[in-house]
Amino acid sequence: MRIAPLATLIIVLFVSTGCSLLPGQEDETKGWSAQRFYNAAKTAMSEGNYDKAVEYFEGLEARYPFGQYALQSQLEVAYAYYKDGKPEAAIAAANRFIKLNPRNPHVDYAYYLKGIVNFNRNLSFINRFVPTDTSQRDAGAALSSFKDFAELVRRYPESIYAEDARLRMIHLRNNVAMHELQVARYYMKRGAWLAAANRANTVIRKYQRTPAVKPALEMLVIAYDKLGLVELSNDAVRVLALNEKKGAFDIPQTEEEKSLIESAWDYFQLDQN
Repeated sequence: MRIAPLATLIIVLFVSTGCSLLPGQEDETKGWSAQRFYNAAKTAMSEGNYDKAVEYFEGLEARYPFGQYALQSQLEVAYAYYKDGKPEAAIAAANRFIKLNPRNPHVDYAYYLKGIVNFNRNLSFINRFVPTDTSQRDAGAALSSFKDFAELVRRYPESIYAEDARLRMIHLRNNVAMHELQVARYYMKRGAWLAAANRANTVIRKYQRTPAVKPALEMLVIAYDKLGLVELSNDAVRVLALNEKKGAFDIPQTEEEKSLIESAWDYFQLDQN
């Protein structure tokens, strides 16, 4: 069926207007100043109406693309997307702010927000209020979060967000190590001793100075014993005993933090091995 030229024109006009108002619908923001847009967006944020906040922030930037309010809106909209449960949009908005404003005094917050978004990714409503073992979730978001926080600390070591980022990096590295340990335990339960030993060795080699190392060594002793590798099993026993005697498994947080930051680049390579 052919569409008449007039009908075609109407369709094209409708599509091209996108989010334009419907006939008879008034634009509530008509005549608004940049400050009024911004204040309305902040009010919507405080009320938990994040969709509306995004609408106002983006409307402000579209209508007043230059000036302090537009600049602030670019950053605020990233947080609004995060609070609205849209991590991809939040990270895209933060990246846009970083790209457009690399020397802005608040660009450290954009890096920090990216880390926070990935840190909390895949947390359900229940997970936020009921303690769960986060090491059992996919480690991909944890790796991304670690990289975001490490980039913040590298670029802006004196940032007000740097100390919190360092503490979260310690938590994330420990968490990824425990994730590897969970996989090793899975293999142990199924009698896949070689696979379990390989995973335990991964923890010992790549995640030194984490709480996962001691149980990984204990697991290695059992796995080697089950494989009939008596000499390797005895070696693991000796290493375990030596480290316990030296107190190597009791890691002061300040030393752990220093070691963690120094090894950040090596950590970035983990998923490439």
